[in-house]
Amino acid sequence: MDGRAASLTITDKIPYLLEAGIRPTVFSAITGMRDTRFPHKQFLAWGPAAFRFDFRHWVANKYGRGFIYKVLTRTVSILLAPFIAIEKLLLGYSSQWSWAIPAFVRGYLLIRAGKIDVVYSIGSAWSAHLAGIWLKKATGIKLISEVHDPLVIRKSANDQGFEKPKNRDARFRHYLESQLCKYSDYVWWFTEGALHYAKVRNPNLNTFGNAHGFVVMPGANPPGGMSKKNTHEYRGHLNLCHFGSLANDRSLSIVLIAAHALFEKYPEARKYLRVHAYGAPLDSLSLEAIKQYEYKDILMAHGRLERDAKSGKSGREQVAEKMQEADVLILLHGNDEWCAEYIPSKFYDYLWAGRPIWGITHSNPQLDKMLLDRGSYLSADGDNIGIDMALERIWLDWQQKQLIDPVWSPVGVSQAVASILSHAQSEG
Repeated sequence: MDGRAASLTITDKIPYLLEAGIRPTVFSAITGMRDTRFPHKQFLAWGPAAFRFDFRHWVANKYGRGFIYKVLTRTVSILLAPFIAIEKLLLGYSSQWSWAIPAFVRGYLLIRAGKIDVVYSIGSAWSAHLAGIWLKKATGIKLISEVHDPLVIRKSANDQGFEKPKNRDARFRHYLESQLCKYSDYVWWFTEGALHYAKVRNPNLNTFGNAHGFVVMPGANPPGGMSKKNTHEYRGHLNLCHFGSLANDRSLSIVLIAAHALFEKYPEARKYLRVHAYGAPLDSLSLEAIKQYEYKDILMAHGRLERDAKSGKSGREQVAEKMQEADVLILLHGNDEWCAEYIPSKFYDYLWAGRPIWGITHSNPQLDKMLLDRGSYLSADGDNIGIDMALERIWLDWQQKQLIDPVWSPVGVSQAVASILSHAQSEG
């Protein structure tokens, strides 16, 4: 799907896998575009909740979000409502779980026909890992698994993740992690923190007869053809830009609060500072801050950049242009404990843009080091004084046209594929 992090993580790897002689057969949902370079099977999930979700995206892609979309989606929602209620009552899992059923059925048939040698499960959506484990158990095929986000969400620094959650979906993800560590031949995470806590909970990881676990830095291909560092042009406003999703635990309100402190100290900054949000609606805390401080002209939400019919540019190409035009790129990490195990995928796109990053991070030394090594403005989430000081420094640097010139050191995807193949080959 154009611009979706979970999709790009595998899509960017494909050229390098093909170059290595790997012939993929891809299973995915119907919500993205079909790849024509190899067999690409797109499945509707069989559960009612996921079917409704996928159906909405399919209709929107085919007919837009006008009258036909409203009639069809409302009709389907009404018809499926009682079945969705039953599914939620009996299982309580996130809706996408049922995509594993058609993926397993088709995968089983292809494996039995001798057309598949290895299953590669990729999540993001944990239904892919569920299908992979089912196929491993049913056929004994080699299974490799790529875990994008931690399956077990810890609550505090002292929480190792051993306690079984009360929420049924979280409890199943806890079980699923143990299954991956038991049945996968190779399994990797994207951060040192995520691997560390997975090993704490699953001491059988990396022992004889169990999964070989390691870390792969996913990286990103140059978004929109952005393959070189451009000379920056200072314009009439100090433009801070954020790309990606927002939530109350990852909110631009902390930037607006710092801006308020900046304007009290430097009133003239009010005329020049602008914060742009791309890719998602504003979170409720940001909306409250806009209302409280009357900053409608300071924080502007541009929404998701979709393919432009006039220019023919994809959403990713447009995002690349906006990134390179920014004075400073805002990287919001969040404030939950799981930040210790997570690096925002947008960070790897930011590195290609060649613009200074203002990282507001939480409990992740690996991410902090990567930011500092490349030259960045760095703040700790929750350190309000430090955040205020960072924004003040950015303002003063911009006034003097001396914003940090970051080290051009992007992290590409070729290193990720090389790492995966190296581990697999070294272990036989």
